[in-house]
Amino acid sequence: MNDRPSFEMLAFLSNLRNGIWLLGISSWIFGLCDRSYASFSDGYLSALDITQLFTASFFFVSWLFLKPTSLKVLAASRK
Repeated sequence: MNDRPSFEMLAFLSNLRNGIWLLGISSWIFGLCDRSYASFSDGYLSALDITQLFTASFFFVSWLFLKPTSLKVLAASRK
């Protein structure tokens, strides 16, 4: 049995993971801009607005740290 994934499968999975990660980045940037605009539009920044901005910023930075590693590097290290 050949239990090693093929190069095409590794390339597909790598592109899929990077695509999902990039989609998440654009979604978080949109969410941060939306929250910022909603918070600053009335000219008054409440405690709830500040909490929402800090929470969204925390999740955005956390998402940045979840950048996927290359599957080709992982496959090469298993040899």
